[in-house]
Amino acid sequence: MLKPVIMTVDDDPEVLNAVERDLRRHYRADYRILKAESGVGALEAVGELKARNHPVALFVVDERMPKMTGTQFLTEARKLYPDARKVLLTAYADTEAAIAGINAVGLDHYLMKPWDPPEEHLYPVLDDLLSAWSATYRAPFLGIRVAGSRWSPQSHAVKDFFARTQTPYEWIDLDTNGSTRALVESVSPGLARLPVVFFPDGTALVEPSGRDLAERIGLQTAATKPFYDLIVVGGGPSGLAAAVYGASEGLRTILVECQATGGQAGTSAQIENYLGFPGGLSGADLARRATIQARRFGAEVVTPREVTQVRAEHPYRVITLEDGTELRCYAVLVATGMEVQRLNAPGVEALTGAGIYYGAALAEAAACRGQEVFIVGGANSAGQAAMLFSRYAAHVTMLVRGASLRASMSQYLVDRIEAAGNIQVLVHTGVLKVNGAKRLESIELESRETGEVRILPAEAMFIFVGSTPRSQIVADVLERDEQGFIITGPDLLRAGKRPKTWDRDRDPFLLEASVPGIFAAGDVRFGSTKRVASAVGEGSAAVGMIHKYLETV
Repeated sequence: MLKPVIMTVDDDPEVLNAVERDLRRHYRADYRILKAESGVGALEAVGELKARNHPVALFVVDERMPKMTGTQFLTEARKLYPDARKVLLTAYADTEAAIAGINAVGLDHYLMKPWDPPEEHLYPVLDDLLSAWSATYRAPFLGIRVAGSRWSPQSHAVKDFFARTQTPYEWIDLDTNGSTRALVESVSPGLARLPVVFFPDGTALVEPSGRDLAERIGLQTAATKPFYDLIVVGGGPSGLAAAVYGASEGLRTILVECQATGGQAGTSAQIENYLGFPGGLSGADLARRATIQARRFGAEVVTPREVTQVRAEHPYRVITLEDGTELRCYAVLVATGMEVQRLNAPGVEALTGAGIYYGAALAEAAACRGQEVFIVGGANSAGQAAMLFSRYAAHVTMLVRGASLRASMSQYLVDRIEAAGNIQVLVHTGVLKVNGAKRLESIELESRETGEVRILPAEAMFIFVGSTPRSQIVADVLERDEQGFIITGPDLLRAGKRPKTWDRDRDPFLLEASVPGIFAAGDVRFGSTKRVASAVGEGSAAVGMIHKYLETV
């Protein structure tokens, strides 16, 4: 357990050593004793302690020091540790200093030097102060801390990254937490750039990218080889299944994911109809288990890296990453899944990340405690989100364009929603407009039956208005349908004829796309069943087709 700090500051080395000696003799079992020979040096040490989130219980400081007096030091230190107890030391009865200290920094006690014997003149005073401090002390979180504004889209992106990678962190809302503000301003002057992410070693990142964070928490962000047997593009259930089976069957396999593994399914609060899990499991848990499993078999999992192009370069297949890096392989599996469609209503774009979110946004669930939350959409993902947020929000309202939930949602979810006491479903209802200056404040709703318009107060809105296949990276390479789904296998044959891009004396394998050696699985594939179990099955089956293809290379 981390010991709270008692810090003593005095410019007289002899006195400083004496204070440290007496403090250490009596308090070393429960406290860490630190000393500094000047207020300036002590303030630097205090800043480092705050950056590491180490608690400080007590300052014992000499008043008459050059460059920075004890009162001046305590004035600055209090900004970082407002609850720490404060004691001034002087060599004579300095009433003026005592009064100034009480008025300026809320001084707790004033002691004269020397204090011998400490058992009579020092320890009883400090024991009382430390006892009072301990009564309200709460052990600090010693992991990663994210300091920002709840209404900052960049802050939301960082929180969402940590939530999806299941990385523990502490959220510090600078709109309500003033004690950390001074520390954050020392890193980001004027709070111009947020969030600031503090790490246990005292270092910090300002407004970091997903790749910056991934590197700091130890995720693999670059391939270790220039060539692989199989490259899987996309880390949803389908891609993860392919990585597990490909690696376990001896293929040199790498999976490249642009965000965090799990895909859209990874944001599901509870998947209750997945085979073998009668109590259900979260999408994040499924992603974590599958990622560990893939790595255990030897697959490389690289995140967050964006694939910008897939092409054929006989006899190999090549992917290009966002920084121009190219990776070559024998076979590529495109398992990029779907992306949420944008809601086309005035005000939505400006407030995205500031009260309006696409998908479940698990990082925001706890922040919705006691609030009015709206869910836009009526499919399974919207239903799972409604159940999640109903645990925290005072009231959840689902906005559904259709006549009921049953047309697009699994029955078990419909039953759960109907049984929930704080979920309301408004059918035939669309979002006309959203309002708010720097954050969401209200929503204008329109009845598609009567045309009636209502304005309701809102603090958070989560959007699930359908999705489109994430297939742009193969738009000029593979055959797709009019909606962008990748066509595979028998569906490629037109009147018995193979695609024009086909150069083999055989028909495409079941999950093979219009270019030999490029496969597609999961939601991005034309004709797929949009369910997690189906995606896992396709990813697994694709490896069998890839083995057949490799026999022909």
